[in-house]
Amino acid sequence: MNRQTIQAVVKKDLTLFLRNRFFAFITIGGLIAYIIIYFLLPSEVNETYRIGFYVSELPTEITEVLENESLEVYYAESEKELKKAVLDAEVTAGFAFPENFVEVISGGGTPNVQAYFPADLPQEAKDIYILLLKELSFMMVGQPLNIEFNEEILGSDMVGQQIPLRDRMLPLIAVFVLLIETMGLANLLSSEIETHTIQALLVTPLNVRNLFIGKGITGVGMAFTQALLLVVITRGLTNQPIIILVALFLGALLATGIGFLLASSGRDLMGILAWGVLAILVLSMPAFGIIFPGSISTWVKLIPSYYLVDTINRAINYGISNQLALTNLAILLVIDILLLWLGVIALRRKMA
Repeated sequence: MNRQTIQAVVKKDLTLFLRNRFFAFITIGGLIAYIIIYFLLPSEVNETYRIGFYVSELPTEITEVLENESLEVYYAESEKELKKAVLDAEVTAGFAFPENFVEVISGGGTPNVQAYFPADLPQEAKDIYILLLKELSFMMVGQPLNIEFNEEILGSDMVGQQIPLRDRMLPLIAVFVLLIETMGLANLLSSEIETHTIQALLVTPLNVRNLFIGKGITGVGMAFTQALLLVVITRGLTNQPIIILVALFLGALLATGIGFLLASSGRDLMGILAWGVLAILVLSMPAFGIIFPGSISTWVKLIPSYYLVDTINRAINYGISNQLALTNLAILLVIDILLLWLGVIALRRKMA
């Protein structure tokens, strides 16, 4: 391995990359934009829900129960005011009790309680509010339901530990930063092959091995540096920094391998962009699964970037066990080696 020739390749590639105004802009401008978007997103999660009531009097015991369940009580002076509060999204639901509610239900009658919901409230949420209303009704007349409820949380109980939107977005932003470099590297390689620049370089003391090492260092260096700047500025290295740094490095290797494959499949900038955008969309799916939980099933584990996104998300937002981190990183390393190997083979065939 000739260090001087590799350094020359890296220096040349960085110079050519920065001279390309398009990729220089989307690289530097994109990184700045991502950071600005991150800090503009909400940094806190509001877990308090507001329920509106039109009722003559709500017992103190019921008010305390609602407050313990992170429910804020809003008292409307009229049913019209209650409806307006629901329409204006001041409350998530509204209940209008008749004035003789207690007397009617105590006498065995069936009072008419009006429930108001916003149009975009899911049916499941409406059912929960109706159940809550029935419970409150029995508490108001001192006749609780003769049913014992056993609560079971399916999945992770996130009450009190919700993650702000910007922190859930951070893994997606990191993936975008890493993958954008695939198109820049792929365009550089493809143009050099089409113009026979690489063939001319191989006439010099530079051999094929050093050429690909230099290209790999360029790709990994650009992708890792930008991703590192992102997590440092957004304070993403606060928890488990070593795991995050290793994950970002392996993510840079992943981006470089994909860049090699893109370079072997495209002949010009438009071809690179077409395949590059498709690759970014597919590889971003695991990150979208974090932003919208439950929207993507277990098949997402077949996408290589899943192990990168899962590691970064857990390390930054929740804390990841060493065993799971090692498993994810080991799988990611194997995928990186495979993609780099396939990319080198494909490029050598295109160069032939």
